[in-house]
Amino acid sequence: MSTDTTTDTVVEAAPLDAATLEPRLAEHRGPLTGYCYRMLGSAFDAEDAVQETMLRAWKGIDGFEQRAALRSWLFRIATNVCLTMIESRSRRARPMDLSASAWEPVEASLGARRPEDTWLEPMVDSRVLPSAGDPAEIAVARESVRLAFVAALQHLPPRQRAVLLLRDVLRWKADEVAQLLESTTASVNSALQRARATLADLPGTGSGADLGPADLQLLERYVAAFEAYDMTALATLLADDVTQNMPPFEMWLEGADDLRTWMLGPGRGCRGSRLVPVGVNGQPGFAHYRPSGPGGAHEPFALVVLEVRDGAVQAITSFLDTRLFALFGIPATPGA
Repeated sequence: MSTDTTTDTVVEAAPLDAATLEPRLAEHRGPLTGYCYRMLGSAFDAEDAVQETMLRAWKGIDGFEQRAALRSWLFRIATNVCLTMIESRSRRARPMDLSASAWEPVEASLGARRPEDTWLEPMVDSRVLPSAGDPAEIAVARESVRLAFVAALQHLPPRQRAVLLLRDVLRWKADEVAQLLESTTASVNSALQRARATLADLPGTGSGADLGPADLQLLERYVAAFEAYDMTALATLLADDVTQNMPPFEMWLEGADDLRTWMLGPGRGCRGSRLVPVGVNGQPGFAHYRPSGPGGAHEPFALVVLEVRDGAVQAITSFLDTRLFALFGIPATPGA
């Protein structure tokens, strides 16, 4: 799969100095953010990694060899930054990755939680996906940021992760990756084969189907049922084996009956909520506002990602870290 459509210029037309560097760096921010996000599984860490990459680029511009491509230089810096960050962090995961079975009983599902840095985080499409271009390229890009795929990437050793992203997502040549990693082409090819084999054994890494008109109608019905808090209507839109999880809580639920029980029990505070569409991880997403403010005013509660397949909602992930609203520039009120 290929997501990087940036042209890589090997010979600079003019000396690259501080005056000309800023707009050139801005051209690469989106691809770099997408790469760092896939490497780290965290929107906040990805932003930090890109900022550090840009800072190092500014500081190192005097030593930048004009014969080298700017893109290659930046991705070398970003890779080193990510590899260093991964050394001091645990693998980002989803609740389903940490527990083999769904939470029981449902009523006690909010009894355990873990720190925010335990969990895989979402990424809004506008930060990492092209807004225009070849539809096939855009579709492939969306696949490479799906939650299931990014979660699967975290199972790979860091250098294998970098190799797979550079080769299969960004479509770099093996010798280019070998040069970036200061390795050999044979070593890169071997790492790529091992990474592909690992991903093939993990669930949920297959291609997701594009949403058709029927799926869009399904999403409209989902929003209407949720905002009306009509759990009977909502249940008809869910797959029999639908899952729900809510980081930072450890719980995850499976089955429409348990989801309905949860919504009418621990989740009843969501009655009267508003959902505003947001593109997240190449999947249908919503900014979820709950009526928890003064006088029932709607306040940010969660960023929700849905997986839709075979005419039903297959998975619901609600990220309760409301810092994501500010990070992504999502309004603090649903009508803003």
